[in-house]
Amino acid sequence: MGQQQLLLIILSVIIVGIAIAVGINMFQTNAVDSNRQALISDVTNLGAKAHRYWRTPTSLAGGGQDFEGFYLTPKEAENANGVFRVEDTEPTDASTITADTSASAKTKIGDGTSVIYIIASGVELGDDGTNQVKVYATVNGQQVVTAVLN
Repeated sequence: MGQQQLLLIILSVIIVGIAIAVGINMFQTNAVDSNRQALISDVTNLGAKAHRYWRTPTSLAGGGQDFEGFYLTPKEAENANGVFRVEDTEPTDASTITADTSASAKTKIGDGTSVIYIIASGVELGDDGTNQVKVYATVNGQQVVTAVLN
């Protein structure tokens, strides 16, 4: 009877250990997905702001169907989900995006820009396990399209 009880205790410890490992993995995956979805929401909202700027005439402090002069304020450049910046070149790789908030807020778009990219770097490690979660939004005069880099 003693050996059976010992065997049941060992089996119980193994099952509980496996359950804890699976729970931790599910929690981590959920955290990454939540961060990614929050960043997508944020870049979509910032893209809507950029689109509104593009549509506003220059006489009303807008872009006049151009993104020249559009920038993110320091409050828009960072929140609990991550850091954001705006560029006029499309990002191609998650490892090339840095989380430099001082440069994010100061980047202004130059003259004649018809497409901008709002790039976000999250707080969780992404799918590659090395770089942060990264997404971006492509904004032009007609639409805002989001894409995931990591």
